[in-house]
Amino acid sequence: MKVNSILMLLGLVAFAVLLGAPFVGITSISPADILDPAGEAMGAVVFWRIRVPRVLTAFLAGSGLALGGMAFQALFRNPLATPFTLGVSGGAAFGAALYMRLGLAFAYLGISGGTWAAFAGAALVITLVYGLTRARGGFATPTLLLAGVALSFFLSSMILALQYSANLHDSFRLVRWLMGGLGMVGYDAVLNLFPLVVTGTVILFMLTNELNLLTIGEDLAMSRGLDVPRTKKWLFFAVSFMVGGIVAVCGPIGFVGMMAPHICRLLVGADHRHLFPATLLFGGTFLAACDVIARMAFAPAEIPVGVITALLGGPFFLYLLLRRGTLHLFQ
Repeated sequence: MKVNSILMLLGLVAFAVLLGAPFVGITSISPADILDPAGEAMGAVVFWRIRVPRVLTAFLAGSGLALGGMAFQALFRNPLATPFTLGVSGGAAFGAALYMRLGLAFAYLGISGGTWAAFAGAALVITLVYGLTRARGGFATPTLLLAGVALSFFLSSMILALQYSANLHDSFRLVRWLMGGLGMVGYDAVLNLFPLVVTGTVILFMLTNELNLLTIGEDLAMSRGLDVPRTKKWLFFAVSFMVGGIVAVCGPIGFVGMMAPHICRLLVGADHRHLFPATLLFGGTFLAACDVIARMAFAPAEIPVGVITALLGGPFFLYLLLRRGTLHLFQ
């Protein structure tokens, strides 16, 4: 099948999921509910105020995570890289954990304090990783990677310490948040995510040719005139702030950023001019579909969507490790 046909098919599937997902649930939706967005009937409230913003948030978050994974896989030349590789999710989780442990409760500009705390934690990690990398001179990829991994381990231990010292209620809240979920999102989440995801998406779209050059190696990319350090900085900040915002709103939803770009690479090839739209569509559709499963698998109870993505991502991760042609990347 030609690449354009695959992209068109992905677009149609994404459109179908966006239209159909709000109708799926234990509460039945009538045509009158759809035609009355401001109505007070139960069906109208569930459809317009709960399901529609939830599906939109899932699509935005899934697209952003998938594009972030695509960019980092090109940057590190590793198909197992994720948008969380440099510790952004750990920083956001630490900010949220500290907020819950201190028992704070506030909102600013219509955004909850927990979201602000998580984004501040992500921004702190971004600053530290950049500072540590620059302190070694230049913007070397191994230094960038080691700084992110080291901070991830440190923040993981700090989160465990906060969880251990918290009471049962706060500890459960933290565990629930760390699973990643879309159960409490509304139109405010859509409005919060939209500028971050769109900005990151536009920057990555403008860097598709540069991503193609990075995948063949930094030395060869430089020989073809690419300003590698500058490109890496743009990728680092665009992906990190976009992913930091997503984690702050939805929690750390894992494996989307690893699976989506790799599957799309199998479908449309490694050319980022084709991989970019495929990853955007597939990532958003995938997370929206996983959220439907999370809502319906044990209805009327609901499980975090991060559990579903992990159940799918674990076996896929093992498949990548065992697949011929993957292990040489670590040698």
